[in-house]
Order: sequence, then C-alpha cells, then structure tokens
Amino acid sequence: MQKRISMFAAAFALMTGVFASTVLAADKAIVVEMETTEGKIVLELDQAKAPKTVANFLAYIEKDHYPGTVFHRVMPDFMIQGGGMDATLSEKETLPPIRNEASNGLRNDEYTIAMARTGDPHSATSQFFINSGTKNSFLNRADPRSDGFGYAVFGKVIEGKDVVDKIEAKPTRTVPAPKGGLMENVPVEPVLIQAVRVVSGVQK
Repeated sequence: MQKRISMFAAAFALMTGVFASTVLAADKAIVVEMETTEGKIVLELDQAKAPKTVANFLAYIEKDHYPGTVFHRVMPDFMIQGGGMDATLSEKETLPPIRNEASNGLRNDEYTIAMARTGDPHSATSQFFINSGTKNSFLNRADPRSDGFGYAVFGKVIEGKDVVDKIEAKPTRTVPAPKGGLMENVPVEPVLIQAVRVVSGVQK
C-alpha cells in the first residue's frame, strides 16, 4: 500500500511540475490549519476531486511559502484572497502554474477555498481565495456566466468561518502597486498569514 501511495504522489509531481516529500494518505481527509492575525482557519482539502490543486497547495506549505503573506484583496459578500504577496504587496516567487481543475464538480459555495488566477485559465500558482458570498456560482465552470473555465475549488472551511467573516469585514482602500498601477480592496490594516500546517491526512 505504501508503495502504491508513493507512486500516486509521484504522479502528482509529474502533473503539477513540483515534487513534495509529503505522501498523501488516500484513506484520510487532508486537514490544514492556517493561523492568521485574525485567528485560525481550518481547511479540509479534497484530494479525490482536485488532486493537482491539492498537491500544489501542499507543495507551497512544504516550502513554507505562506507565512508572511497577506490577504491582499478583500471584498464583502464575495471573497478574501491571499497567499501570494508580502506585507509590502510585493509578489513572492512561485512554482510553475498548474492546470485548471474547475471541472471537478466542486462549486464556489460559501466558505470553500479555490485557486486565484489571471485571465489565463491555467495560470494558478500560490494565490487562493475563500468564498465569502452566497452568490458566487458565476465562478463555476458549468455556469453560463463563467468564462468557460471557471475557478477550481479544492476544499472547504471546517472551522474558523467567523475568522473569514472578520477578515471580510475589514475596511479596505486603493493603494499604489509596487510595480505600478493601483491595487483595489486592500485591507487598511494588513491581515497576515502567520503559519500554515498540515495536521492530518499526509505522511512524512
């Protein structure tokens, strides 16, 4: 069984272009704790329906990428986005982008976590968003209002929904971007990700 799981993890590495030393335990849910300056958010990741995306997220956790990043885009009744910029709003270096898994049947329902991306459907790297609105179905691939690809959901919040609500309620402003232009919906008081750790579902 261990050999089969290890081969499964290796297949993920080939698909995502990254290799993490964590080995997915197929018989357990993957649970991740995210410590923020507003409190703890606990996530359950769906490796069965979003294998490439979950493997990618775990690779960033293993690289210790997320501590020191902020939720840089916060929009009430919509979502909170983070995982890619530090407190100065400078982007951190990322791994190669991954293929979009938005056709996996998971929906952008309230308190689900999905991958952020540019207009290129296969451009997601480290940034993610947590849906905080109840009318985000237009982000689903199957929705006729989507861009034809959608945004890939790969898990859900199982504890700390109140923390998501607190972050969502933060006052925001428009600020100059480090590389020029403007960034909108930036919290006035930075909301920092302090730690992200896997608490169950993988073996080292």
